[in-house]
Amino acid sequence: MPKVKAEKRGRQQRREGQGPGIMFNTGIGQHILKNPLIVNNIIEKAALRPTDVVLEVGPGTGNLTVKMLEKVKKVVACELDTRLVGELQKRVQGTCLANKLEIKVGDVLKTDLPFFDACVANLPYQISSPFVFKLLLHRPFFRCAILMFQREFALRLVAKPGSKLYCRLSINTQLLARVDHLMKVGRNNFRPPPKVESSVVRIEPKNPPPPINFQEWDGLVRIAFVRKNKTLSAAFKSSAVQQLLDQNYRIHCSVHNIEIPENFKIAEKIQMVLTNTGFSEKRARSMDIDDFMRVLYGFNSEGIHFS
Repeated sequence: MPKVKAEKRGRQQRREGQGPGIMFNTGIGQHILKNPLIVNNIIEKAALRPTDVVLEVGPGTGNLTVKMLEKVKKVVACELDTRLVGELQKRVQGTCLANKLEIKVGDVLKTDLPFFDACVANLPYQISSPFVFKLLLHRPFFRCAILMFQREFALRLVAKPGSKLYCRLSINTQLLARVDHLMKVGRNNFRPPPKVESSVVRIEPKNPPPPINFQEWDGLVRIAFVRKNKTLSAAFKSSAVQQLLDQNYRIHCSVHNIEIPENFKIAEKIQMVLTNTGFSEKRARSMDIDDFMRVLYGFNSEGIHFS
């Protein structure tokens, strides 16, 4: 490679935070966002404040990190790859930004999240779903999260009842948060380019949260969405489901000293609840949050629990 071209490429790599020897591991979701216009747009959408502590997951070489450090009190960056930790440290070393950066090395799903006001991240796509729920169940509440996801995952987050993409992920996320699709991001804005298109989403947790036991809620929703095109009556005919609910009902009766008739059949009690609530012939694909809340209340009122 001619010397001039090599120097030009080196300058470009430094601007993008990519050292000349780094090979990115796409197997753990390393796709570095290289377009500065999109980096700036993401930060603008986050509406960061000078007093903010920001959580970033998968900072990579720090293209988002450095821009955020210029605007906030502190960035806590969680990174799995020690090579990239070294690159990030080198990038701020000797600058006034260095003492505003805290790096946590390890798997973010296996560690407790620190206190933070906002979360901004180009997330490794394979941890998208578990991280979203770790985030939404985190306390104390944060203000908002601006997250990059695989396009289809992002569209599932915001999908409404009746939509082809509407699923358990959609209703669970929307139970706990307001979710907005902000922008599409093409694959060529990353190095190396991923195989799929991406989207940026804003998630704002509902504070206070809905007065509901999330484990109970998710137990019901999980059953309903196993086959979202089936009626609830059909979904609850599964022998595994009936066995679980029968066991839970017997525990409930034992705790509350309720006598169970000898001829008791959980299938009949389940059908009674579905009929009385008016949802026996409804399908999960078209039911909203209020619908599932009525179903859950109907079951819990009869001593049937899902967790």
